[in-house]
Amino acid sequence: MRRPLVRRLTAFVAAALLVPALAGCGNDEDDAGLVIYSGRNEKLVKPLLDELEKAVGTKVAVRYGDSAELAAQILEEGDKTKAGLFFSQDAGALGALSTKGRLQKLPQASLNQVDTAFRGGAGDWVGTSGRVRVLAYHPGKVAKVPDSVHELTRPEWKGKIGYVPTNASFQAFVTGMRVLEGDEATRTWLKGLKANDPKVYENNLKVLEAVGEGEVSLGLVNHYYWYEQVAEKGEDKVDAKIHFLPGGDPGALVNTAGVGILKGSDQAPVAQKAVDFLLSKKAQTYFADETKEYPLAAGVTSTVKDLPPLDSLDAPKIDLGKLDSLQETLKMLQDVGMV
Repeated sequence: MRRPLVRRLTAFVAAALLVPALAGCGNDEDDAGLVIYSGRNEKLVKPLLDELEKAVGTKVAVRYGDSAELAAQILEEGDKTKAGLFFSQDAGALGALSTKGRLQKLPQASLNQVDTAFRGGAGDWVGTSGRVRVLAYHPGKVAKVPDSVHELTRPEWKGKIGYVPTNASFQAFVTGMRVLEGDEATRTWLKGLKANDPKVYENNLKVLEAVGEGEVSLGLVNHYYWYEQVAEKGEDKVDAKIHFLPGGDPGALVNTAGVGILKGSDQAPVAQKAVDFLLSKKAQTYFADETKEYPLAAGVTSTVKDLPPLDSLDAPKIDLGKLDSLQETLKMLQDVGMV
C-alpha cells in the first residue's frame, strides 16, 4: 500500500528530485557487504532478496521505501550514501539517478540480457520485471470496452470510473502521456477525466474489487492485480475482466522495475553479482510465478495462464528513463485537483 499523499509529496519539494521522508531500514547496514535501497515492497520481494543474499555470498542489508523517495535520498547523500545497489519499483526513479550521473555503467553482458526498451539509454540500469497498464471492466456493465484512455472523458463514463491518483503507477502513466503527447494535451485529458467524476480508491486492488462488485464499470490498474486474484480465487470467482489497450495508447504503458549500481561504491563487485542474480532464471521465474509480472531477461517466459506475450502488446514507444519528471506530473495533478 502506498504512503499517504503528504508523505509522497514530501519527496518533491526541493531541487530536481526532492528530499524524502525515508522509510525504516532493514538489517544493520554497517555490517553488510551489500546495502540495497529497495523501492519494491518488502512483502513482495523479501523472499527473493533472502535468496540473493545466499547467491552473492555476503550479508545483505535492505532499506525499503518509496522509489522516488529513495532516489532523492541517494541524491541527498551523494558519495556518502551507504547504498551499493538501487532496486526501483519504476524506471522513472532510475532515470532520475542516471540523469544526475549517480549510476555506473553496467557490463554489456548484463545489458544484453534485456531488450533495449527496458534498460537505460546510458547503459547504467537494467529492467528486472515489467507490468502493463490495463483497463479493468465489469462485463455486465460495459457493452464495448474503450480502446483508449482518451475515451474515458466521454459523458457515458461519468461516475463510472475508478482510479488511484496518488498511486505511483498512475502517476508514471500520466508522466508517460506527457512525454508522448505533451503537457497541454495531458492537462486537457486530466481535466476531462476529473470532470467525469471518477471515484478515488486507496489502491489498485480496491479499484479491481470495486469493478468486480459493480460499484464502478471501469478501472485503471496494472495487469498483475487481476492475475493475482485469478490465481487466488479462480477465474470463475473474479467478476472483473481486463482489457489490454491497442494502438500504442498511452494507457497501455509498459513500465519496469529495475536495478542500478551506485557510482563509486566500494560494493560494486558484489552489487554486480546481485544484478546478475536478479536477471537469472531463478529470479526471473520468481517474478513470473509469484508477482505475476513479465520477466524481462532473455530465455525466461511467463507461465501465467492467458497472459499475452510481452512482444505481442501494442504498447506506446517511449524511453522509460524519461519518466523521471514526476515532480512536474505531481504539480499538474495538483493543479487540476486530483491530489
